[in-house]
Amino acid sequence: MAAISEPKRQQKLIVSVSPHIRSEVTVPKIMWTVSASLLPALVMGLYFFGPRALGVVGLSIASAVGFEHLMDRAMGKPSTISDGSAFLTGLLLGLTLPASLWSVSPFLLYVPVLGSLFAIVITKLLFGGLGSNIFNPALMGRAFLLVSWPRAMTSWLAPTAAFVGIDARTTATPLGILKEEGMGKLMEVFGTKGNLYVHLLIGSHAGSIGEVSALALLIGGLYLLRKGYISWHIPVSFLATVGIVVWIFGGKGPAGHFALFAGDPVLHLLSGGLLLGAFFMATDYVTSPQLRNAQIVFGIGCGLLTCLIRLLGGFPEGVMFAILLMNCFSPLLDRAVKSRPFGFKEAKA
Repeated sequence: MAAISEPKRQQKLIVSVSPHIRSEVTVPKIMWTVSASLLPALVMGLYFFGPRALGVVGLSIASAVGFEHLMDRAMGKPSTISDGSAFLTGLLLGLTLPASLWSVSPFLLYVPVLGSLFAIVITKLLFGGLGSNIFNPALMGRAFLLVSWPRAMTSWLAPTAAFVGIDARTTATPLGILKEEGMGKLMEVFGTKGNLYVHLLIGSHAGSIGEVSALALLIGGLYLLRKGYISWHIPVSFLATVGIVVWIFGGKGPAGHFALFAGDPVLHLLSGGLLLGAFFMATDYVTSPQLRNAQIVFGIGCGLLTCLIRLLGGFPEGVMFAILLMNCFSPLLDRAVKSRPFGFKEAKA
């Protein structure tokens, strides 16, 4: 009679973070849909800044796609440009850049190219490619450009200057005016708060190409929510945190001194890259948490850091730095925020 064999050593079963649902939605479909949802913001940027904006965005996209294709060839891998991720990275990077890069000096045309190089090669491919990068590639590309060429990256065109002639007039963004000269100067420029809000909604003010029109960004963001490609957890917690914190701590009294509950949340919500970051950057599948509760914490963290930089830091804008800093904590948030196991029932005493 054969001897009974010893029981095999039990192996640990490692299960990745949810979701595990299979569907017909593919990576290329998601990437190209997100790119399509950015078309309203791109169109408004082209309308207000003209051919210069088209040149900057087009150069960013072409560089991103080209660098990914060349790196795939160099590593002996099939080209992955058809999945749309490189195109989307180039588009997002281009939308965060000022149109003045095309007009200040012909030598500045290398700036979008180097930004795409840093985003695609350094941030994405050297970390293992799509799905392995820690930081949002487009934001890392912009951060690299901002610290390398701060003057070029903070030279903003007046929105109508692109159609007047070759000589463009530079001006400050609403957040820049608020940071440096206060609300009084902002009211001198725009007249009334109602008029300021209209300009922020439509996009007729200085800023990055894709961030000026809040209405266009809301249309694209709501479209992604409607399609189910992003959930409300990150955008809503991000925007709500900024609105609440700015309302409480972002205002000043008549004498110019700090005053509680005197801030203008509408101004901050519609200004800068907040809507672009909340809907299209912070919701990146790879660099944001997967669990819903963790996504809410992630959004709150992004909002708090954005307010900290805007209100107390040296930069008028803080969305980029806030998202990149919170990208570091995404895996930790998924581990720390526990979700209720499926089918779990508490034992009765």
